[in-house]
Amino acid sequence: MVVIGGSGHIGAYLIPALVEQAHEVFNISRGLAGRYRPHSSWKSVKQVTIDRTAAESSGAFGPAVADLRPDVVIDLISFDLPSTRSLVEALRGTVEHFLHCGTIWVYGHNATVPTDETAPPNPICDYGTQKAAIEAWLLSESRRTGFPATVFRPGHIVGPGWVPIGPYGNIDKNVFSAMARGDRITLPNFGLETLHHVHADDVAQFVLRAMADRSACVGETFNVVSEKALNLRGYAESMFRWFGMEPDIRYQPFDQWRTALTPSKAHEAWEHIARSSCMSMEKARRRLGYQPRYTSLAAIQESVSALIAAGELPCPDAWK
Repeated sequence: MVVIGGSGHIGAYLIPALVEQAHEVFNISRGLAGRYRPHSSWKSVKQVTIDRTAAESSGAFGPAVADLRPDVVIDLISFDLPSTRSLVEALRGTVEHFLHCGTIWVYGHNATVPTDETAPPNPICDYGTQKAAIEAWLLSESRRTGFPATVFRPGHIVGPGWVPIGPYGNIDKNVFSAMARGDRITLPNFGLETLHHVHADDVAQFVLRAMADRSACVGETFNVVSEKALNLRGYAESMFRWFGMEPDIRYQPFDQWRTALTPSKAHEAWEHIARSSCMSMEKARRRLGYQPRYTSLAAIQESVSALIAAGELPCPDAWK
């Protein structure tokens, strides 16, 4: 089998699990990134170094993947339809299962929550629009031609090695340091917007379950998230208490709150809280037995603990 982009966060859990199940694994990457999670199983992985963008521009990427003669292809890093289409055409008629990593950002503003897979995508950014186009095409190809595609949509991926999307709705380590000290923090609006995280290990769990029961998931799309979303206020209160501090939180209207942030951090926050992602994972549970091992908070806390242990998160000495 081939994993495309397996050197990233999902692959840090997925590839060792595949090796432990005795799969022959090829990992395709540019070979530039370090691994988030060292594991002895990487010695058994066949590393294939390809710059996907450069190879696609010459039409060489799809044939290079097909030349590995995979029965399963797991594509973790396709971000536009031409990229996916060219790969599928090279694999058509030879691959038994094609799993594409999508995103919950195919949704923008949801009419009902938790949002399940019956809700039509309504993306509000280019990334979500491109991902929605990929999944619509893959599902159409599966129905029309029998191409064995499955799409899975992770939430906000978290785990050791990554900074979690925090209660500001962006990647800002300082908010965790402030809560660890017991300092007051300010949240936008009433702190009721939501975030929906998922541990990378649970994304890997879903992929393994999908591979084990192809008939239950080919031609389908699945939300892959923790069991419950968090609102910003509950998230912050829980983290204060986890650090042994009483919550000290005030609130401001978003347009006023954002003035204290850099433009990029304010935009990143808006991207997350404007969606207020709150997804249902019941389809994955019902069809495949998917059961997240981590709650959102447990996944976040494991990530924060790893940042503290690595000296990447300033905090009181008691947490070092």
